[in-house]
Amino acid sequence: MKLDPKTTAAVCVDLHRGHLDPSVATVPLPPDRAARVIRDTAPFLRGLRARGVPVIHVVSQYRNSDEIAANPFWKAINDDPTKARRGILKHNLQGKPGTQVIPELWDDRDIRVDTKKRYSSYLGTDLEFVLRAKGVDTVIVCGVNTNTCVFCLAFESTNRDFRVVIAEEGVDTMDGEEMHRWALKSMAASLGWVMHTDEILKALDGAL
Repeated sequence: MKLDPKTTAAVCVDLHRGHLDPSVATVPLPPDRAARVIRDTAPFLRGLRARGVPVIHVVSQYRNSDEIAANPFWKAINDDPTKARRGILKHNLQGKPGTQVIPELWDDRDIRVDTKKRYSSYLGTDLEFVLRAKGVDTVIVCGVNTNTCVFCLAFESTNRDFRVVIAEEGVDTMDGEEMHRWALKSMAASLGWVMHTDEILKALDGAL
């Protein structure tokens, strides 16, 4: 498969400190998984930028806890110690450090979309407008969590008839390896191409 840099964009969902920086994260990935995502994704994004592929960061951000608690399931699990998302009512509140994109993954040329409030990267955001305005027909997906926001982004992008490519090293989840692998397998079966980051760069160079 060949990818055209002129019609391709990377959409990175929730690669922010609220998930990936253990010092401030409110809904954290395990530290080793967070470190791996940053380590593997940073050079990949640099490679995309060098090829002229725009990088769009979609970031969850809430004015206050009420916007989070409006979801009945999230409200119910906030105080449940058995849930990975316990404490979610404090997650990525506006003005807090958790809303900052991980510095190693950010470049001043990147685009930030920060009105995401649910698993969807499209609901209530201008992501599709940005993609259409740039003439994008192919979306490279990075981010967390593989089985929620990443999966939702891939699902909704393919429903909008974008070509979907999931960067395998650029995604991970706080819900463990089994859920991570299940989500990758499911996306590969019905939503798009799951590819290693080096394969994606080769496809953009016309080498695949």
